[in-house]
Amino acid sequence: MASPDPPVTSYAPSDVPSGVALFLTIPFAFFLPELIFGFLVWTMVAATHIVYPLLQGWVIYVSLTSFLISLMFLLSYLFGFYKRFESWRVLDSLYHGTTGILYMSAAVLQVHATIVSEELDPRIYYINSAASFFAFITTLLYILHAFSIYYH
Repeated sequence: MASPDPPVTSYAPSDVPSGVALFLTIPFAFFLPELIFGFLVWTMVAATHIVYPLLQGWVIYVSLTSFLISLMFLLSYLFGFYKRFESWRVLDSLYHGTTGILYMSAAVLQVHATIVSEELDPRIYYINSAASFFAFITTLLYILHAFSIYYH
């Protein structure tokens, strides 16, 4: 007779797709845009003249750390590591919500650095402007991901 308790590895919700289908369903479809736009933010900030190291250092820290942790989340979904933990959705939602808040602070600081760099080289100003725009897009993606996984 089978045991009424499920094994530890069956805690994962059954509605998490596997393989390529992961990139086509909400909330998991937000992973690739988060990674792409986050990569653009920290590479653009790193490619410019750093006007205020403390401000833009925070922007690079938030964007690079978020990029790496989101990449680990994506790989854990692709390889099925989430199946071992019961509270995986809560962790995912809390991470993306917290990262959305941190990214908002980084985006505001990047806008300030952009305004200050307006008087310098126009090329630096344009790169900073693009980094500010992508930082706000990435913030929106992280917040949408957090809400969609919470309500899913």
